Amino acid sequence: MIVKSNEEFRNVLLKMLSFSKNESDNYILYTNKEKPELGYLINYSRKGYYNLDIADYTIPKDFSISFDNPELLVRFGIVYEGVTEFNIENSPVSSFTPSSFFVIEKDIKGRQRWKKGQHFHGIEITIYESYFNEVIKPNFPNIMDLDAFIKNYTYTYLPLEIVEIIRQLQSLSYKNTLTSIYLESKILECIAILINEVTNSPENAFTNQINYGNINIGNRVIKLTASDIQAIQKAHEILEKNYNNPPTIKALSKMVFLNEQKLKAGFSKHYHMSIGEYINHIRMTVAANLISTTDLSIEDIAYKVGYNYCANFSKMFKKIYGKTPLRFRKTK
Repeated sequence: MIVKSNEEFRNVLLKMLSFSKNESDNYILYTNKEKPELGYLINYSRKGYYNLDIADYTIPKDFSISFDNPELLVRFGIVYEGVTEFNIENSPVSSFTPSSFFVIEKDIKGRQRWKKGQHFHGIEITIYESYFNEVIKPNFPNIMDLDAFIKNYTYTYLPLEIVEIIRQLQSLSYKNTLTSIYLESKILECIAILINEVTNSPENAFTNQINYGNINIGNRVIKLTASDIQAIQKAHEILEKNYNNPPTIKALSKMVFLNEQKLKAGFSKHYHMSIGEYINHIRMTVAANLISTTDLSIEDIAYKVGYNYCANFSKMFKKIYGKTPLRFRKTK
């Protein structure tokens, strides 16, 4: 049998552990009442969106589970005790030892094995893709792109703030005071911390391994690094502030410490337009706003956005908006 989803994997694992379901108001307790020494698994969930699993159990017999799961899942947590052996398709046999961890799974295939007598103790949060698509992104559209991460790679690292949240959730569970609304607030906090870690700290355990893609320079294919992206974003900020008198490519490359070829190719890939196109875009956007909201002459506006010759400005404006600056003003 090959399981095709995270829910199927959980059900088979619980069956192999000989656990049965015991429902409470806020959680489900899985255990074997006849053999309490085998331990337990406590599950809190918002079905289809996320799970919190707190586990402390002993394997009753040797078994393995084969999986072929197309789902995108974000999983992170802490393993306090236990070593799991697994084999991901097209990869050597690996094992996971006690530590904090973070992984984004997608189209994962392989087999996981357990041995009789092994003891496992840990806590894990699993977030489904639907939670990001249906809850997070509609309200926070600029969230980090999960596709940027290397899939099926286990980072043995979590920010300390998340580690503390996980331990707090575990403590509240043991006191039977963990509510669903509090759990969701902490899951959102974990997501916010992860986003902050990735976007505000260019050199960290996550971003050093994020796939920012490749660029072509001549006959070479070059991988963009976190520091490259940081430099390109800095160049973008400089151009945004100095659109009326932008530095040359040569000067800009020195300002952000990135060679000219990589700067030009990387900027085009990251922002989907060349540096020159971006400068024109921001100049014309500012010009259109000034034409619509002020009584400044077309000549003054052209000068404000960086054109020494009004004719050149008018030609570019018409190319972008399909109208001359004067006609654009009359239609507003």
